[in-house]
Amino acid sequence: MKIISWNVNGIRANIKKGSFDWLLNQDADIFCLQETKAHPEQLDEFVRNPLGYTSYFDHSKMRKGYSGVAIYVKKNLIGNTDELFGNSVSKTLFGNFEKVEYGFGKAKYDQEGRFLAVLFEKAVIINCYFPNGNRGPDRLIYKLEFYDEFLKYIEKHRKVGKDIIFCGDVNTAHNEIDIARPKENEKNTGFLRIERDWIDKVIKRGYIDVFRYRNPNKVQYTWWDMKTFARERNIGWRLDYFFINEEFLPRVKDMKILEEVSGSDHCPIELIIK
Repeated sequence: MKIISWNVNGIRANIKKGSFDWLLNQDADIFCLQETKAHPEQLDEFVRNPLGYTSYFDHSKMRKGYSGVAIYVKKNLIGNTDELFGNSVSKTLFGNFEKVEYGFGKAKYDQEGRFLAVLFEKAVIINCYFPNGNRGPDRLIYKLEFYDEFLKYIEKHRKVGKDIIFCGDVNTAHNEIDIARPKENEKNTGFLRIERDWIDKVIKRGYIDVFRYRNPNKVQYTWWDMKTFARERNIGWRLDYFFINEEFLPRVKDMKILEEVSGSDHCPIELIIK
């Protein structure tokens, strides 16, 4: 089973660059998009409903062209099976589809359209575009509060026995290996000690950063500043993650950062499970 996560930095711009076609050609069972910057009614039918997928969108309730997430799930995973797509080992892995949740149920954190969760009988798949803290002290506080609400959410589902897979743009580089210029960014949001401490907390609770677990010494990034042409020089940050609960680890087959794929200031990441 393949899951792809990608901050597309505007799904409509991504489509114009041909990157959405690339995504569909990967034949992922689930793909999760962040920073879509669009309401569903602004998108063409082939984007809202690609062949073989059911899609779910959450968008900003504040203004158009801001934030937003989407999850595309193969129809056989949610019970809409036909002869073309057949059955999948992933349905056995996750159990029956239950529902989709849009946000935490708290307007303060849900109004920007940053969170989608697909709940199955045995697992929860979460796509999240975490806030950036770069608009001053109040925004950093909001980011940290959002982090804490998110951790409460996944802990709630884990306590009832569900496996957790969460992905997205966490908007923080965890350790020095995850950022090209750590010393220069120690006082910048996205690499503040208080932000990095939250990732430490997640790991201490028994969740695994899959890429770093499998590649303890590998230097690879997922975001580059477009204004400074940082991608060409590989001056980047690793901001995009797949996390799983530790009990799920035997199911992980591979995890890749697809840095060669363009179309956004972020690149896609891919998780393969068995």
